[in-house]
Amino acid sequence: MRRRKFITFLGGAIAWPIAVRGQPAMRHVAVVMATAANNPDGRAQLEGFLQGFQKLGWAEGRNVRIDVRWAGGSAERMHEFVEEFVALKPDVIVANGSPTVAALKRANSSIPVVFVLIVEPVVQGFVASMARPGGNITGFTQVDFSVVGKSVETLKTIAPKLNRIGLMYNPDTYFFYDTYLRALQADASRVVETTRAGVRSPADIDTVIAEIAAQPDGGLAVLPDTFNTGNQATIRAALERHRLPHIVPWRQYVAGGGLMSYGPDFVDIFRRSADYVDRILKGAKPAELPVQAPTKFELTINLKTAKALGLTVPPALLARADVVIE
Repeated sequence: MRRRKFITFLGGAIAWPIAVRGQPAMRHVAVVMATAANNPDGRAQLEGFLQGFQKLGWAEGRNVRIDVRWAGGSAERMHEFVEEFVALKPDVIVANGSPTVAALKRANSSIPVVFVLIVEPVVQGFVASMARPGGNITGFTQVDFSVVGKSVETLKTIAPKLNRIGLMYNPDTYFFYDTYLRALQADASRVVETTRAGVRSPADIDTVIAEIAAQPDGGLAVLPDTFNTGNQATIRAALERHRLPHIVPWRQYVAGGGLMSYGPDFVDIFRRSADYVDRILKGAKPAELPVQAPTKFELTINLKTAKALGLTVPPALLARADVVIE
């Protein structure tokens, strides 16, 4: 796909030509992204989906129309986009963000939905089970509970003096995340004390980070909810201001000056989701497509930021890293 064409495509709704005799029928796919349109992680994730979709034989303007909406971390905007797309009745809706999936669950029982980067879909009531979702919804989670404590353990490795790590999350959007938090705290308790650091508004971010930084040997693990994803710039500014060791789930954040990231390869998950959209467009039923967990994980380290924080990265940790930023 040529770059100019792709950038235009990412921007949102596009008027597509009407199919003429001899051309395949035009299918319609709607996408709701949880991030803002200028978020580099969100752009990379959508690009992963589009590239995977293109490899499966779908070409925009030829056999598929794709409408993209960007919520910027706002649950209210996600609900608005759900109303819009339910009225348009696309063939498939790709839903990024639990508020989007929850709204779709309430408003629609017929349009197939493929969710991406969702936590605890059974607990949230989106699917009946991971193996057999039932209904019209299936998709891809962003948590593998067998590795939930790895981020805290990794931060402790780079900053061995840490004795207390705050887990930043939004209690209003993480109501379904208690299983994750309990597993994370149980796993991490082997190496460090963890505390829950709730933030409900952008104004809370600096306050919470300042409280952690005010006590010696503290650090922060930022969890991957839609609120944190939509407020990365505010989180970065507060962490830089208070010089707090930290680990985040977003690789692009580290490229912009963050210390380190560990988590699933979100771009790979979006790329894999294209296969489910393709299969549904060809007749598969979401009820029979099992929910899938992440299969690829990435560790990114920014050596410049580590040095600025007075931290030395152990050679063994460097050897494990997928990306090292000099």
